[in-house]
Amino acid sequence: MRDRAVAALVRLLFALVRGLGPDRAGALCAAVARRVGPLVKAHRIALANIAAAFPEMTAGQHARIAAEAWDNLGRTAAEYVHLERIWDFDPERPPGRIQIAPEVVERFLALREDGKPALFFAAHLANWELPAIAAARHGLPSAVLYRTPNNRAVAADIRRLREGLMGRLIAADVAAPVRMMEALDEGLHVGMLIDQRFGRGPQVPFLGRLAYSNPLLARLARRFDCPVHGARAIRLPGGRFRLELTEAVELPRDARGRVDVEAATALLNRIVEGWVREHPGQWLWMHRRWR
Repeated sequence: MRDRAVAALVRLLFALVRGLGPDRAGALCAAVARRVGPLVKAHRIALANIAAAFPEMTAGQHARIAAEAWDNLGRTAAEYVHLERIWDFDPERPPGRIQIAPEVVERFLALREDGKPALFFAAHLANWELPAIAAARHGLPSAVLYRTPNNRAVAADIRRLREGLMGRLIAADVAAPVRMMEALDEGLHVGMLIDQRFGRGPQVPFLGRLAYSNPLLARLARRFDCPVHGARAIRLPGGRFRLELTEAVELPRDARGRVDVEAATALLNRIVEGWVREHPGQWLWMHRRWR
């Protein structure tokens, strides 16, 4: 009964946010997150993480980054039900909400045409759903790893929101590695977020400290010897975003020429660290990445 009640409340909130439209909903949810965020335990976690990552900054600067992170989280939550409306990219028209440089479009199209599988890594930056949508909207046969909510009804609603926007959905459970390998065997382009703690992975440097990190993407790259690209969204003023896709990352290899999983995991985290340092207020500082 509790799960059904939570699901009904979530559906009501989704309906209200949808009715407000992306701009008003984003502004409202950002204002709420900025006000409520500092009152919860996660805010102390965020401030501690920011202080450790940027020891040269003042406490006031740390607080500003945390406030921006709450703002970004509120906007991202509001945008969830508006993803299809937000995605308005058309290379034949002037830039709208979504901006993609011509060379990035060319990379997407080259990946679509080469007939090979590929791996994409992303992070909880800006609106982290958009890179998966970018791949699908450029015609790449793709699959994305996602975390399902514990509430089954809420999980089903969220899956319906995502279906049709971002390719095949692979739930992050014990069978996920097998399903990701199957997708690569089929020639799909498989994406995942790599910036959360993974207690069974290697410790690699991340924002000035060692952090347990997920080696799955590096292991898949080792097994399939396929290209690996980084994808990210950057939040811009006025409800706009810039989408970026790196060139293929040259992963470290061992003496036998195979991808070195731990060194590759460290390299990918180093790239994500650069993204975070570039736009610190757009990252999800509230989770216990270093526990």
